[in-house]
Amino acid sequence: MHLFPKQENFFDYFEELADKIEEGGRLFLAMTETHDYSESKVAKLKEVEHEADIITHRTYEKMHTTFLTPIDREDIYALVNKMDSIMDVIEATAIRIHLYKVKKIDDQIIKQAKILNEAIIKVKEIIHAMRNMKNSKMILDGCVEINTLENAGDVVLRTIMANLFENEKDAIELIKWKDIFQLLEEGIDVCEDVSNIVEGIVLKHA
Repeated sequence: MHLFPKQENFFDYFEELADKIEEGGRLFLAMTETHDYSESKVAKLKEVEHEADIITHRTYEKMHTTFLTPIDREDIYALVNKMDSIMDVIEATAIRIHLYKVKKIDDQIIKQAKILNEAIIKVKEIIHAMRNMKNSKMILDGCVEINTLENAGDVVLRTIMANLFENEKDAIELIKWKDIFQLLEEGIDVCEDVSNIVEGIVLKHA
């Protein structure tokens, strides 16, 4: 049984956007693991972010021209808006690192980038599962896993901040890295926001 038998093209948009965010997450993780935040890499990430924006705006347009939407309009807007925000935060983080010209890449960022990437993969899984009501348990389990990842991200951030304030003697570098780490944590938080919206949609239509 399909959760929403009609207007499934909305779910095409959701899935396309989730795939694009995963592409951005993979690219950012690769940049982080290789410490390569060069202009060309950042430009590629900006390109992915722009493509995500196009999908987002196409979904809004579809919403405004469709009389009967498969889920509430405010849920469509909230879901797509939050999904797009994940990509915005990834791009903003890479741009910050590139522009700040940090003296030395802090390896702790890799831990955060891996958690963010895992959360994005889970977001993609639950978005792709939304078409079919039979997947409701799997979707809700996925939402719990994203929540667990967000908690893990909080723990990593606290550890990172404690180490940063203890060991970084250059005040300017400290400010730069504090901003970068907090922005990356925001990306993980937004993944949880997406899972909360999906959970609400599924419970509403179950």
